[in-house]
Amino acid sequence: MSKLLKAYDRSRVPLYIQVASVLRTRIQSGQWGVGEKISTLEELEREFEVARVTVRQAVDILREEGMLQARQGLGTFVSKRNQDRHWVQLATNWNSLIEQLKDNVPRRLSIDRDVAPPNLASGDGSHASSYVKLRSVQYRNDEPYSVVNLHLAREVFDLNPDRFKGAAALVMIDAMDEVTLLEAHQTLTIGSADPEIADLLKISIGAPTVEAHCVVIDDNGIAIYVGDIIYRSESIKLQINLLATTPLAEKKQRNGFKAIGLPRRKSRKA
Repeated sequence: MSKLLKAYDRSRVPLYIQVASVLRTRIQSGQWGVGEKISTLEELEREFEVARVTVRQAVDILREEGMLQARQGLGTFVSKRNQDRHWVQLATNWNSLIEQLKDNVPRRLSIDRDVAPPNLASGDGSHASSYVKLRSVQYRNDEPYSVVNLHLAREVFDLNPDRFKGAAALVMIDAMDEVTLLEAHQTLTIGSADPEIADLLKISIGAPTVEAHCVVIDDNGIAIYVGDIIYRSESIKLQINLLATTPLAEKKQRNGFKAIGLPRRKSRKA
């Protein structure tokens, strides 16, 4: 058995989805440019050491996603649609995150009151007395790019329920003088789309996703926002300035940042 076949055996994902994932990466990375003809079915069959039907299924997935286009008698080419694909820049600090979300209008799927509290890890603060769960899909250029599952402290939601129904929750929280923020952190992991997420994001089952777990804690140590955001992998771009090494103490002196790196919001109750 070849090394490639052994690699296939280590995954429970169907072969055609594994092949489709590799081809998708070649397109997204620019290895196959817009308008460029890709390898033939015969060439892909030999390269991946799989049956012709497996290669055909993989290519069909990317055609359905709009990434590839077949031209009769000529072959299969990278679709011109790919040059218009919108990249969502993942924020690496609070201010850039809020700026990025200001123009977002979530399409709400559901709002459930008095749900079970979210699971909190060490350092995530304490539970609020009750939570509201909001589910939504975020769109850019009329294409879905993320699914949001959010636990929002009920007392925060009740400050302006109508606005929370139609605006990004973090933007609302940032604008509230009644809320003082102590800490916020976000963890990113790589996942794959289950049937429900695949349907909501219009991607194939098992397609790669980027999953963000975001927790916002108020000055009482309460986790007022616990969100799980699942992104289509091809819509995401993360760029970090590796030379941005200004000490936090200096940031605090210049920008009014606290040592933890978040701006202290004043409360009307203070």
